[in-house]
Amino acid sequence: MRRLLFALGMIASVAASGASFDHQHKPWDALVERHVTWVSDHTASVVDYAGFREDRPTLNQYLASLSQVSESQYQSWGPDQQLAFLINAYNAFTVKLILSEYPQLDSIKDLGGLFTSPWDKAFFELRGQQRTLDELEHEMIRVEFNEPRIHMAVNCASVGCPALADEAYVAGRLDSQLDAAVRAFLSDASRNRYAPDTNTFAVSSIFDWYGEDWNEASGYPNGVRGFLWQYRSAFETPPTDQSDTLNATLRFLDYDWALNDNDQS
Repeated sequence: MRRLLFALGMIASVAASGASFDHQHKPWDALVERHVTWVSDHTASVVDYAGFREDRPTLNQYLASLSQVSESQYQSWGPDQQLAFLINAYNAFTVKLILSEYPQLDSIKDLGGLFTSPWDKAFFELRGQQRTLDELEHEMIRVEFNEPRIHMAVNCASVGCPALADEAYVAGRLDSQLDAAVRAFLSDASRNRYAPDTNTFAVSSIFDWYGEDWNEASGYPNGVRGFLWQYRSAFETPPTDQSDTLNATLRFLDYDWALNDNDQS
């Protein structure tokens, strides 16, 4: 009987902790609303890292709430709650990493070394273990979800990245938020464009690095080209023929690793 009562108590505890987590991510929502600004006709954003530095106590409290979520608590959530949690965690911990050396850096790559990467630093705890940003993106988000649109939602603190959104990702609006992130990114002709005269897409290197994520299991049996056709209306000059699009040449543009700072430090 004692064992039964103990087990029931543990279940109740996990349920209570799960219910207490703020799936609206209100602290992060307030932070990005205050410190992220859309630019270039709402196709890119810049970040007020100096402002984030002033609000570091609030940021740290939010990060602590993420770190307190156990694996069992995380597994008790629905898929959209899980994915929103991981996207927000990636973006928020990336800001924390930038602040560790800000303003003495011009790029997130400055936080690495000759043989180390900033994405390989184990500097935070998530789901009960010390983690790196690479683990969060490649071993959690990409492995647990067949959702290539996440590449337009996770932000690497660089000009070449898709925009850091000025709102938190939340389960109830996740699909529409990911859709908006894709459309904003593809609308930026400096990073993604289509040339009808040569039937060529000049697109972000993201589509080269992670092209395998656009596959039949994720809903894109025609790969990256099928994805670009689906979102064709986002392009400044959109393709008009599906057959041509699915046979188009893909050219991958150089990636700009400069810090996406608004220079208000």
